Amino acid sequence: MLSAIVVIERKVNVIDRSQLSNAFEFVTVASARAKQLLRGCTPRVESTAKPVRTAQREVITGRVRKVEEEPSR
Repeated sequence: MLSAIVVIERKVNVIDRSQLSNAFEFVTVASARAKQLLRGCTPRVESTAKPVRTAQREVITGRVRKVEEEPSR
């Protein structure tokens, strides 16, 4: 018995990791921003995508950045 395999091609957007200085930091910042978006914060880029994808775009475009903590005295 032969089974048919159907392949559906679709466009998949992928983050260009060559632009990232630290992939772990990117994931951490985008994750924190996605949580903010899910709580109702206003997106800083125009997007109809899901909050996680919107957060990734915000980080890649520099609209959202990591905040450095000040050292304790």
